[in-house]
Amino acid sequence: MLVLKLSWITLLLFLYQHGAEAKKKGVCEGESAHLTCGAEAKKAVVCEGESARLNCDLGFIKVIKANYGRTDCKTCASGKPATRISNKHCSTEASLSIMSSRCDGSKSCTVPAVNSVFADPCVGTYKYLAVSYNCIPAKRSVTCENSQSVIKCGKGVIHVHHANYGRRDLVTCPHKLGRTTHCYSPQTSSLRSRCDGKQLCKLCASNSVFSDPCVSVNKYLEVTYRCKKY
Repeated sequence: MLVLKLSWITLLLFLYQHGAEAKKKGVCEGESAHLTCGAEAKKAVVCEGESARLNCDLGFIKVIKANYGRTDCKTCASGKPATRISNKHCSTEASLSIMSSRCDGSKSCTVPAVNSVFADPCVGTYKYLAVSYNCIPAKRSVTCENSQSVIKCGKGVIHVHHANYGRRDLVTCPHKLGRTTHCYSPQTSSLRSRCDGKQLCKLCASNSVFSDPCVSVNKYLEVTYRCKKY
């Protein structure tokens, strides 16, 4: 009886370990892992009025969590009266999309933790911006407005991580027209439907394709992607 019980325990342990390894492998190979399986996400927390600085020495930024508000009474609480830090249920639903639009696909980005960027989710509460992000190994393509280019994979097929048509810096495709760095028009879904699963994909950076997110600004199409195995 003891031998039989030990055999069952051994079998259960084997099945558990096998399942865990299979699950881990699936996550590592899947989109949800962002190609950084085993790597701990980077974090940035800044108080209201300060600026969050995200940076990837290797790869490109992929924001996975973000909230502008307050979910505890300790963060950014020094010197603040209790009435301004007591609300622990303050969040901005658009935080993730805002941070993604500003930072995804970039090597670095700076975002002010202010109401003018995120709106004010809880008037009277002293807020902070908390961000978690990964650094994604990927290729990057930039196509200046009214130009065409091609992204391709010698081996495997294209998988788009992020795409934006607009302007997020003054260095890329330099031009005197429209000196803004806040022109965001995420095109990730659009580029995925056009390019994912192909070995070669033609890109056309024009208002006729993506519409005009910021009139009188010279724009560019930036795409980060990887070559995925068949």
